[in-house]
Amino acid sequence: MKSGKLAISTNQHMELIDITSQINEIIAKSGVTDGICYLFNPHTTAGLTINEGADPAVKEDIIDGLREFVPLRYRYKHLEGNSPSHIMASLMGSSLTVFIDNGRAVLGIWQKVFFCEFDGPRTREIMWRISSEG
Repeated sequence: MKSGKLAISTNQHMELIDITSQINEIIAKSGVTDGICYLFNPHTTAGLTINEGADPAVKEDIIDGLREFVPLRYRYKHLEGNSPSHIMASLMGSSLTVFIDNGRAVLGIWQKVFFCEFDGPRTREIMWRISSEG
């Protein structure tokens, strides 16, 4: 089993960053051709998701939809003032499991892996672990 960390720098308060190529690079360097790649985000105001990556408007729509769904101004009790970021991160989730086939992440034709920043800009990192079949 191979593991490590992937550093991610975010530039905006809220953004979805396509990390698919970095994940495929990690998989390629691991030498694993068939197995599973586990991704874990240890941050409480950021998430991970797999969604459409062909049209950049989808990323904007996801953020706009979350802003509509989770009020930015509300009587939140959390003193740091970033409760909406915590809620959005919970909705996205903190981990992903991606199959590996022929040395690449198995994704649908339009799918990409995204790191979801909700409290940036920041320097973040996600943890990964790759397990081979057999």
